[in-house]
Amino acid sequence: MRPEDLLTAPPLAERLAEEAGRLPTPPSAQVESVRQLLDASWRAPAETEWPPLLQTPRAKKDSRYAEPPTSHRSGLTGPLLVGAKRAFRLAFQPFINEVLRKQVEFNEAILDSLALLYEHQREESRNQSAWRREVMARLTALERSGKPPSP
Repeated sequence: MRPEDLLTAPPLAERLAEEAGRLPTPPSAQVESVRQLLDASWRAPAETEWPPLLQTPRAKKDSRYAEPPTSHRSGLTGPLLVGAKRAFRLAFQPFINEVLRKQVEFNEAILDSLALLYEHQREESRNQSAWRREVMARLTALERSGKPPSP
């Protein structure tokens, strides 16, 4: 067998239209049920707000900036430590930003991926619910007609 024997030409539009013309026309009830199913499963516009599950991680995604320094020590030691922490942060903030830049980019990418997975899961759940309703409607119609289901 030669490679040119395996390669096939893509079907022409005229040929596809001709083959589609040979198909029998489906009953209008089936066409309408498919149209309703497609309308029900049409993708809803994506939400602009983040999912509640990801609100807290989104607020903490930028690890370059820490909470204001505090100390549990009392007396003179506590305020001195807080001052030293502030001075350290002020002096080294550019270096901290550069060291944690990749981490922040990674956190943003992970959050975007999780938001995408969340949206896909919601869409799949919506589609599955629509298909379940459609299958239940078909099953109910079959039970009413009393005909055994065809394999």
